[in-house]
Amino acid sequence: MHRLINLIVLLCLAVTSAAEDSPFEITEVATFNEPWAMTFLPDGDMLITEKRGRLYVVTPDGGKSRPVEDIPNVDYRGQGGLGDVILHPDYANNGIIYLSYAESGIGNVRGAAVIRGRLETRKSGSFFKDGKVIWRQNPKVTDDGHYGHRMAFDNDGYLFISSGDRQKFVPAQQMNGNLGKIVRLHEDGSIPEDNPFFSEGDVTAEIWSLGHRNPLGLVIDDQGRLWNHEMGPLHGDEMNLIIKGANYGYPIVSEGDHYSGEEIPDHDTRPEFEAPKIAWIPTVAPSGVIFYTGEMFHGFKGDILIGGLASRAIIHVAINDEGAKEVARYDMGNRIREVEQGPEGAIWVLEDKDGGRLLKLTPSDN
Repeated sequence: MHRLINLIVLLCLAVTSAAEDSPFEITEVATFNEPWAMTFLPDGDMLITEKRGRLYVVTPDGGKSRPVEDIPNVDYRGQGGLGDVILHPDYANNGIIYLSYAESGIGNVRGAAVIRGRLETRKSGSFFKDGKVIWRQNPKVTDDGHYGHRMAFDNDGYLFISSGDRQKFVPAQQMNGNLGKIVRLHEDGSIPEDNPFFSEGDVTAEIWSLGHRNPLGLVIDDQGRLWNHEMGPLHGDEMNLIIKGANYGYPIVSEGDHYSGEEIPDHDTRPEFEAPKIAWIPTVAPSGVIFYTGEMFHGFKGDILIGGLASRAIIHVAINDEGAKEVARYDMGNRIREVEQGPEGAIWVLEDKDGGRLLKLTPSDN
């Protein structure tokens, strides 16, 4: 009954949202092949990753640099490749950026990694210099899915990295590795002593929360709280308010089921696990996410916007002290891989797959 109620509520919401006028005037700016992430530089240019292993500097009018040189080799297969890109909180002074990517190991194993280095731009091109790997998924495993590897800095300068369960299920509950976890580090990759499991040492010390499946979105709100969204198994995608040391239950509980059809108990059967603030049934396949702070879209300020892959939509989520609620869903006609806020408050999105467009969204006249 719990899932049936969720299904009815979300289906009704989807029908209502689809009938709304779009708030967006859409401008196509550029195209990419399998774009994955973007972030804005202080001068208004963008950094955009392609999963095959290319990083570009892109101007607001769509001018695209040659690929940045000297970025790490990536293990490009399945869901793996070059992933997220973010700036150091003091980028304006130090020029440091962070890249996440899939890397191969010895034998037929692979895992995500995060590297930091300086972005240097010259007349001859752009270069990634002094790269140093500061984090790796542990252990590396077979399979090529559920890397997660999204990154976000909080207001105190701590670096959060999402780490998927790598389609292995059980490791999300095991404390001798960081699969199925969200980790918290200092900007140089060292481990903060106030992490919840710091006293246990080794890889356990970096864990901030556990019981995650495939967390593909991390965002900090205006209260400094960390939110994530993640893909569920067969339906049951989640949006969670991340609490220090909390266990979110996967694969013991989920609002979705296994692809085989085998049921997984809901969160309300095991109250010791932290329940999602939103569970989507049917799936929306959430991807990029932002907390909107701009003035251009007045109805969005203080809320969260999520890109949807299977849902081919931008999902508007209102948050408050108690939780979160989807309030609208805007059909974009294509799979949305990434969402970002521009310096003037415009919303920028990347479509998924080869030929994915970079779109600038401004308010429509509706």
